[in-house]
Amino acid sequence: MTSRSSKPKAAAPPKSSRRAERAPSSMATDVADAVRRQIQDGVLPPGEWLREPRICVEFGVGRAIARSALRILADDGLVRIEENRGAFVAATTAQEVFDIYELRAGLYGVAARFACMSTPADFMAETLRLTDILFEDTESGTTSPEELVRQSEVIFSRLASVASLDTQRMIEAVRRKTRWHYSYIGLAEGSGPPIAHWRVLRAALVARDPAMAAEAARAIVHHTQNEVMRLMILRGVGLRKPPPVAAGPAQKRRAAT
Repeated sequence: MTSRSSKPKAAAPPKSSRRAERAPSSMATDVADAVRRQIQDGVLPPGEWLREPRICVEFGVGRAIARSALRILADDGLVRIEENRGAFVAATTAQEVFDIYELRAGLYGVAARFACMSTPADFMAETLRLTDILFEDTESGTTSPEELVRQSEVIFSRLASVASLDTQRMIEAVRRKTRWHYSYIGLAEGSGPPIAHWRVLRAALVARDPAMAAEAARAIVHHTQNEVMRLMILRGVGLRKPPPVAAGPAQKRRAAT
């Protein structure tokens, strides 16, 4: 006999339901990626007003998905959202991008130094294994540049995970600003990951040499910086003062009155 105090277990939601719950977030990410590419390709110039209805029609999504996509782009520093005005493509200059990469190089150098000084043997062994995979995939010539850059970021994320909390926060803030700044496109159209510098970093990690590791990590980021700056100059992006932002709907209504 079943005890009257026992409660029936709630049935687990069907798989289709769980997929549906995840779908909006996935759709917003897909829309954000598509708009990000339009901005990087110059289809949407700095100051362009990103109208939610246009995004809804173009990608066949609802207003909630469009807003979530714009918030993702705002977190990446690609879009600026202003109260009562809407969302606009953010403007940046080549100097700003250069400065941000300088900060990133310094912070990654600190992370590499910490990794040499404080990581256990098993953590270091896994980091070296991932580095060897990066070498193999680069030399094979069959792995896409975007994937190689992703692998590089995974390794740097491991190194950053053992840094101080303040350093981790600063790294995440800088990465949000540089994530979209032509990093992937620049390396994809350029020479790919700087394997020579990566080999120096690997040797430094094996030797637990903090100074050598920090220098190699900075050299890797500076290589990315050079590729990004080359691409921005080639495309004429960030070289001139950005145009003024167009008036949003609220401003237009106030002007009309």
